[in-house]
Amino acid sequence: MKINKMLSTAAALTAFVIATPVLADEDAELVINGEIEIVTKTAAPAHLDGHLSEIMSGWRFRSDDTQAMEMDDFDNPGMLGAEAGFEQFETVMGSEGKSCMDCHDGVESLANVRPTYPKWNDDKEQVYTIQMQINDCLTERMGADAQKYDNSTMLNFEAALASVSRGMPVNVAIDGPAQSTWEQGKEMYYTRYGQLDLSCANCHEQNYGNMIRADHLSQGQINAFPAYRLKNAQLNGAHSRFKGCIRDTRGETFNAGSPEFVALELYVASRGNGLSVEGPSVRN
Repeated sequence: MKINKMLSTAAALTAFVIATPVLADEDAELVINGEIEIVTKTAAPAHLDGHLSEIMSGWRFRSDDTQAMEMDDFDNPGMLGAEAGFEQFETVMGSEGKSCMDCHDGVESLANVRPTYPKWNDDKEQVYTIQMQINDCLTERMGADAQKYDNSTMLNFEAALASVSRGMPVNVAIDGPAQSTWEQGKEMYYTRYGQLDLSCANCHEQNYGNMIRADHLSQGQINAFPAYRLKNAQLNGAHSRFKGCIRDTRGETFNAGSPEFVALELYVASRGNGLSVEGPSVRN
């Protein structure tokens, strides 16, 4: 039985992955607008010992043209979402007649938010993502309707928050009360899904740098989310990407904002500890 499972996995990978270990440009460095230096390659955090020795942003696995789009805000279509997010931040929403500005001194004052999320929320006694925190502000402080997870309004807010944090190191806490959720996310990362019997690790840990169909497999880091994908010409959230990956295994997936994906986001975010916040990024 175990041998049959190994053969099935090998066949699935062979069908989709062509060994091409050379990266798009291993020496490429990302500097945005000629001034924001982005760490796209660094030593792996200690909790990845035995799995990865170094971590790399997905930017390093993209084509020269796609890389160049992210190097200038005027060429980065994801910045349109960030600009919309800045406007939303100043817009009165809900029954309380408040905007985000009534509690915060501009988006720039929240530059420390994106690098540390997801994180444990003491009041709610659970791990919170940025989008969960934004919805709490909208509903509990502003009297506005909650936004659907990964919808355009929510992703615009997230893009604005990410944009003011660019260059800051990802520093997601995985100890204390968040540890059990982190462990759940780790288990998911190594769990095989779907008819193709593949886990996140099969592609993004064991085969990064190789080609899957016409795409250059990255490590699946999420330091650059939300990401503007050229494939669908819009900003995409990490949970939507998780959902798409599980669907690609031909398996039943979870919903964006589900407890399962919150746990997976915490674990995957922690795999990028030390890389720079990079979003909104540009991807294929």
